[in-house]
Amino acid sequence: MKVLTVIIFLVILAVTMAITWWAARRTRTTSEFYAAGGNLSARANGFALAGDWMSAAAFLGFSGLVSLYGMDGSLYAVAALVAFLVVLMLVAEPVRNTGRFTFGDVIDERMRSRHARLAAVLGTVVVNLAYMVPQMAGAGALIKLLLGVSYDVAVVLVGIGMIIYVLFGGMIATTWVQIVKAVLLLAAAIVLVLMLLAAVHFDPLSLFASVEHLYGPGMLTAGGYFKHPLDPLSLFLSFMFGVAGLPHIMTRFYTVPDARAARKSVLWLMFLAGSFFLVTTLIGFASATFVGQATIRAADKGGNLALPLLAQYLGGGPGTFGGQIFLASICAIAFAAILAVVAGLTLASSGAIAHDLYVNVIRSGKVSEHEQVRVARTATLVVGVLAVLLGLLAQGINVGVLVILAIAVAASSNFPVILLSIFWRRFNTAGVIGGVLAGLVSSVVLAFIGPAIMKGHAIFPIVNPTVLSMPIGFLGAWLGTLLGGRDPENEARFDAFVFKTHTGFNLGERR
Repeated sequence: MKVLTVIIFLVILAVTMAITWWAARRTRTTSEFYAAGGNLSARANGFALAGDWMSAAAFLGFSGLVSLYGMDGSLYAVAALVAFLVVLMLVAEPVRNTGRFTFGDVIDERMRSRHARLAAVLGTVVVNLAYMVPQMAGAGALIKLLLGVSYDVAVVLVGIGMIIYVLFGGMIATTWVQIVKAVLLLAAAIVLVLMLLAAVHFDPLSLFASVEHLYGPGMLTAGGYFKHPLDPLSLFLSFMFGVAGLPHIMTRFYTVPDARAARKSVLWLMFLAGSFFLVTTLIGFASATFVGQATIRAADKGGNLALPLLAQYLGGGPGTFGGQIFLASICAIAFAAILAVVAGLTLASSGAIAHDLYVNVIRSGKVSEHEQVRVARTATLVVGVLAVLLGLLAQGINVGVLVILAIAVAASSNFPVILLSIFWRRFNTAGVIGGVLAGLVSSVVLAFIGPAIMKGHAIFPIVNPTVLSMPIGFLGAWLGTLLGGRDPENEARFDAFVFKTHTGFNLGERR
């Protein structure tokens, strides 16, 4: 039985590695390494974005939260449905029109300043590492369950796979692995939901009744996980504005030929990921009913294994042929999902280090194509090792909560800078630095002293710090701008920058 489980796992892994080999033969230039040559269709990029967004948090964390805490966990899934509205309306087109490979490109297009680009590098790397940690934690829990290896060994295996994807295949490999992973995830979700509905005779309301009977009416009301009245508001603020500040999401808009395709790819994403998130509440309640909260907590105290354990139950139970096959398939798909997400995060981080820091700050753009790709691959190794080390520290924490904390950092540091760059003429380099630093420091500190990390000993009472840290980020950007003084040259460039954000052309350039 164990041999068959391993075979299923290795087959799915082999498919993704074959994609990497194929992509490596087509990755020669910096544009191909960072942005897949900018030739993806809106549909392909939409599937890849969905693969990016349907991460370990969505697949494991949200359903785990619902299984342990009830409707409070559902708020994470509902908030995810509206997360890309701000991206669609405010970010996708300007980012595609003004950048080339990274978040730092957008900031530099407005500020023309090395210091502003350095601040963008800091915001990119911190947010990406914060987002990587829960992916590594989710993978560690999965592989421990599936293969019986220790959590530490599992995290290291994920790190090796992630580095291989990016090191050899770049954005082309990452994109196609994400597309394959999105299709597999959606197919697995459809099968799983059909099986759990069959188990309740296609009466989903009976799941709610069963949960209420087993665990009390508190599972169907607010307050199971969120203890502070501002927690739901802070969660929604984090989703609405944090996703627009995620660097690995921004880089996906450089893989399409124009802003119109970037907008269409967001619409594809909203349809695909929205359909997926709608069923996480059913999966969570089914896990609580059929598997049991005690069993879920025994497997992983953060609830991250609720969905795989449900798959095992619906397949026939532990020790049965069907149970092991379904468990292995779900775990292998989830593992591929995690590898795809961390590969995208690693690529965005290595791009910030190589393209922004090394090429444009240290070498002032005087770098050959070959050298830039070589530096990017070196940065990939460094980021991958750092992600593994941080992932080893995250065992037992719900990955859904960790991901939203990462998004809170993006909402507090990167989003204010993007928004003010696009809409405030006086905004300057000092404002970029002030916004990034104020947002990063406040969100990270508040997250670490909050309930998500310190549990019952929390100093800050709100799980997600965005409700306070995002205003602090805007305040830092505003104060930095005022203290930095007027910058006539920067203000004079504002009209040309705004024109380019909406058209993709430089002012005065003819179509």
